[in-house]
Amino acid sequence: MAENETLECITEHERILQEIESTDTACVGPTLRSVYDDQPNAHKRFMEKLDARIRNHDREIEKMCNFHHQGFVDAITELLKVRTDAEKLMGQVTDTNRRLQDAGKEVTAQTEEVIRCRIQQRNMATTVEKLQLCIPVLEMYSKLKEQLESKRYYAALKTMEHLENIYIPRVSQYRFCQIMAENLPRLREEIKEISMSDLKDFLESIRKHSDKIGETAMRQAQQHRTFNSAVQKQSSLGDTKPLYSLNGRTPTQHNGLALEEGGEEEEEGDEEVLTAQDLVDFSPVYRCLHIYTVLGDRETFENYYRKQRKKQARLVLQPQANMHETVEGYRRYFNQIVGFFVVEDHILHATQGLVTRAFTDELWNMALSKIIAVLRTHSSYCNDPDLVLELKNLIVIFADTLQGYGFQVNRLFDLLFEIRDQYNETLLKKWAVVFREIFEQDNYSPIPVDTEEEYKYVLSRFPFHDPEIEKQQFPKKLPMSQSVPQIYTQVKEFIYASLKFSESLHRSSTEIDDMLRKSTNLLLTRTLSSCLQNLIKKPHIGLTELVQIIINTTHLEQACKYLEDFITNITNVSPETVHTTRLYGLSTFKDARHAAEGEIYTKLNQKIDEFIQLADYEWGMPESDGRASGYLMDLINFLRSTFQVFTHLPGKVAQTACMSACKHLSTSLMQMLLDTELKQISMGAIQQFNLDVIQCELFASSEPVPGFQGDTLQLAFIDLRQLLDLFMVWDWSTYLADYGQPTSKYLRVNPATALALLEKMKDTSKKNNIFSQFRKNDRDKQKLIETVVKQLRSLVNGMSQHS
Repeated sequence: MAENETLECITEHERILQEIESTDTACVGPTLRSVYDDQPNAHKRFMEKLDARIRNHDREIEKMCNFHHQGFVDAITELLKVRTDAEKLMGQVTDTNRRLQDAGKEVTAQTEEVIRCRIQQRNMATTVEKLQLCIPVLEMYSKLKEQLESKRYYAALKTMEHLENIYIPRVSQYRFCQIMAENLPRLREEIKEISMSDLKDFLESIRKHSDKIGETAMRQAQQHRTFNSAVQKQSSLGDTKPLYSLNGRTPTQHNGLALEEGGEEEEEGDEEVLTAQDLVDFSPVYRCLHIYTVLGDRETFENYYRKQRKKQARLVLQPQANMHETVEGYRRYFNQIVGFFVVEDHILHATQGLVTRAFTDELWNMALSKIIAVLRTHSSYCNDPDLVLELKNLIVIFADTLQGYGFQVNRLFDLLFEIRDQYNETLLKKWAVVFREIFEQDNYSPIPVDTEEEYKYVLSRFPFHDPEIEKQQFPKKLPMSQSVPQIYTQVKEFIYASLKFSESLHRSSTEIDDMLRKSTNLLLTRTLSSCLQNLIKKPHIGLTELVQIIINTTHLEQACKYLEDFITNITNVSPETVHTTRLYGLSTFKDARHAAEGEIYTKLNQKIDEFIQLADYEWGMPESDGRASGYLMDLINFLRSTFQVFTHLPGKVAQTACMSACKHLSTSLMQMLLDTELKQISMGAIQQFNLDVIQCELFASSEPVPGFQGDTLQLAFIDLRQLLDLFMVWDWSTYLADYGQPTSKYLRVNPATALALLEKMKDTSKKNNIFSQFRKNDRDKQKLIETVVKQLRSLVNGMSQHS
């Protein structure tokens, strides 16, 4: 067993030695470590084995040295023999080298010169090559500077782009190129700032030129409308020959602005048709747009431009405070707005997307709302119909101009309908003044006509036809006063004035006809009617004037059908058309006539009251004067003369006036008798009063106004007559016996009235004792009065209880 272990150990030591011999000395550590990791004392045996191996190798070396020693000695001996020859050869070589060095110094110097020249030549070629690369860069940079100086910024940006993408990358290693590359962004910013500054100048420029642009556009739109109107008129006349403008060419659309070449002959002459480009240089916008597009910042530019234009729009839409005072204020306002949107339309079509149709529509809708609000406010301050009409014409031209550029203007025409109502109001106010002046200047007497020419002149102004008057010889008088033809003429003038506003509103003839009729109705029913009513109520208008007013309104009423025909002729709309508005002149003049008739009745009664106030009865007189009172005779004479004037009035009016006057006179006389302040009345006063009533009855029976049947007019005094007869005859027994019967002789005598008058007479009898010479008769009379008074009181009490 021990032998086996010994053999294994020996074998292992052999292996380790072989590894040590065959392995690099740097890697023998693990091998040696294995010696110590084995059995105890194994390293001693290994050392022994190692020493044995070293001794073995030493013996082999020694054997080899011994084997080669003789050859080594022989070689040393030969080497010593050759040393002398080698020393000789060395001397020769050294001498040869010295002579060769001396001979090659000149060649070396020339060779070095050649090398230096070759290096210079190579450097020059390299320099030329690099310069050929750099020169285009420098040339482009110089070109860039020139373009900047000449303000060719778009070309400068293109040059920068070439520099950055093509030229500078070729020589980017040079410092000057790096400096160039660093300068290019700064130059771009400078270009942006400069172009933006140019844009601001442009915006300021168009702000100043908007007025001129708008004026030109509106003038050309007006010329276009004038041309179209002429074409339509020529077509309506059946003339097929085409119209031409001054330069011999038909009007054409040009650049969205010039609607007509040539112009009005007397105003335009040889003036050239201007466009937006003629008035404003748009190149800053195009240049700035291109610059920002190239720089990739187009959106910023678009937003800035739109924002600034919105601000300018708000400024343009702000009117002057006194704009409503003159038409020039409105014209400047419209010119600026039109100029603004003409520029926007040009920008819309000349650029790709700087502004869009949606943006311009939004801007226009905002502006339209503001314009309508401004016009609605300022037009409300205007009281001059001529100014309102000029404003309407401006709005129409303004709307037509912008409509030609594609903007919606329907709301403007709707506004015109509002302004039309205001225009009609101003017309009504103006014509109210005209009517008042006509009424104030009228003499309220029939128109005298001395010659045929005068007669025809009146007929030319007013449609009057009366066969009887036509048969009369000159001079003659027309029944109406001078105000009638003047009023009729002014109504026609009003219709013309109203028609002027209705023109160019793009409405049908039927609508225009309806507008004219409605406005004319307003003139008749409100303005003229109000003027007539005020005229009738004026205190200085007497009965004669009122009679003439009634006659005038009658003729004006008859002329209304001619006004209808007049409107039909100027609108070419048949009066039989469905929904055609009729004129309300008939009711207007009827109302005025009724008011005048009522005023006649009132003034007659007032005049009667004035005469009644002059009455001065001596209520205690013992007997009458035997003749009627002076005031009453004057009153009757006044009534006679007045009713003679009524011969031109319609029969019913004169009869009504006469009956009203008589009734009022009768009532006033009755009230005089029954006045509570009148305490006593004598029989003589009753007799005097009876004489006055007799004159009234005689006046009534004389038929002061024809047409009354029988004693109709006398019935106005029947109450007075029966009352006076009762007291004059002293027929109380009959009165009391027949009271309440339809066949009573004193049917119209009221017991209360008789009682009041009788008590006044009873007091007089007591005081004056008028029957003093007949004592017994006096007593009998007094008893009768008291008896009658009692019976009358019982009747009055019975009536009050029954009621």
